[in-house]
Amino acid sequence: MISITGKVISGYGVASGKGKDNRYPEGTLKLQMPFFKKRGLDLSTFFIGTINIDISPYQFSIKKYKYYFKEINWSIYIPPENFYFFEVQLIFKESVYKGLIYMPDPKTKFDHHQISNLFELLMPKIEGIKQGENIILKLREGDFKFTIKSL
Repeated sequence: MISITGKVISGYGVASGKGKDNRYPEGTLKLQMPFFKKRGLDLSTFFIGTINIDISPYQFSIKKYKYYFKEINWSIYIPPENFYFFEVQLIFKESVYKGLIYMPDPKTKFDHHQISNLFELLMPKIEGIKQGENIILKLREGDFKFTIKSL
């Protein structure tokens, strides 16, 4: 495992439904979860929403993933998307939480594009975590290639 530090930032709120996107009032994750489960990934133990982690000054490229789902046609509003998932541990206030990095494939993502130094995490509910908190991520060595983002 490798460690990288990051900071909790706010996201679009679309995954959880808090973002007030009229197309997805209960959130995109709730709509996507049955498709993932049908393909062997049950996300029911996780909070329905993501924790967004800014890993600046690093940016990443994918080398190896735990799960990859191709052409998930989960919405009537956008074309099918591909999704990557990676194992991750989040360390917050000396507690360790196991979860997944949730990553819609940037090549098939229609809207709500993410910055190249952001991880969206699926985790169990974590009490007290909020925007601005510093955390540590533990990732499987070899899943990502990290580079320093140049200015």
